[in-house]
Amino acid sequence: MRKRADFLAANRGLRVAKPAFVLLACPNQSAGKRYGVTVTKKIGNAVVRNRIKRRFRELLWASLPEHGLPDHDHVLIGREVGMTRDFAKLTADLEHALRRAAAGEGDKRRGPRTPRGSARSAAKGTPQ
Repeated sequence: MRKRADFLAANRGLRVAKPAFVLLACPNQSAGKRYGVTVTKKIGNAVVRNRIKRRFRELLWASLPEHGLPDHDHVLIGREVGMTRDFAKLTADLEHALRRAAAGEGDKRRGPRTPRGSARSAAKGTPQ
């Protein structure tokens, strides 16, 4: 997956959180098993982010053919632990997350975010 719209569409799908990543799985229109990897700038500089992405791509190449959901988009959102976590543990985490996604057992979504300076922060008594 390369287009931003594909990543946004996957965000509406099932979400399974693990220590090193969050797996998003969303059905696509018979496009097969597709994957994408994203790591935010909060995690580190470009070298760190690219290293995490390389590890996750290798992980997906190894696991998706056998354990991936058919006709789904799979997105891994990297976390800081993804850099240091043992590769065998990453593999086990991904396979467990894919099993949970296949069973429809996603994690709860967080509530909607409120922008800074909104009525909610004003109610807490914070100055604006």
